[in-house]
Amino acid sequence: MTVRKEFDHGLENLHQWIVEMGNFVEKALAEAVSALKNVDTARAKEVIEADHQLNAMEEKIMELGAKLIATQQPVAKDLRRILSAFRIASDLERMGDLSVDIAKTVLRLEGQPLIKPLIDLPRMAEIVATMTYESIQSFINENVDLAYKMAKDDDQVDALYGQITRELTMLMMENPRNIAQASLLSFVSRHLERFGDHATNIGESVVYLVTSERPDLNQ
Repeated sequence: MTVRKEFDHGLENLHQWIVEMGNFVEKALAEAVSALKNVDTARAKEVIEADHQLNAMEEKIMELGAKLIATQQPVAKDLRRILSAFRIASDLERMGDLSVDIAKTVLRLEGQPLIKPLIDLPRMAEIVATMTYESIQSFINENVDLAYKMAKDDDQVDALYGQITRELTMLMMENPRNIAQASLLSFVSRHLERFGDHATNIGESVVYLVTSERPDLNQ
């Protein structure tokens, strides 16, 4: 195997691990939000217990990338591909942590009826899940247009976050008994808002990979 083919094979493995992490994160989020809607503590515990798998994937990416840098000494765009993979893996790992945070909220709600049907929180989750998928696709295909789409999608997430915060504040004002649970649900909306920020960060990494410029899509 030539040096270039060996490097390309290593990059292909990096891409595969990034896709694996993305798929894992999407599933963890879906499971955590489903557990929240049904106050399903058994499902929430499964999300929490599975998180170590995501950490192991991040470690593999870091090890493989470090090996490629040490043995192949890549420059220019080849080096940016590896550095972008590092940053994306870090964002995905944090997104997994946010899913765990949502699952832990479910454990704190055990035995409580929800103070309102959950509509906007699952909607936020759907948007950030789509952002996660598209951000990974933008990396694999080096699609800058799709990367920039993250900023527009994140605006929707931010708008829902504001709406949910206002509604929960009203519920707390109407009945002090709602305060504890409304506060927990408010934290969930914040976790989802942060989830969208990390997907946007991935978009920024893609723009950096393709153009060597570091935009701020969160502005």
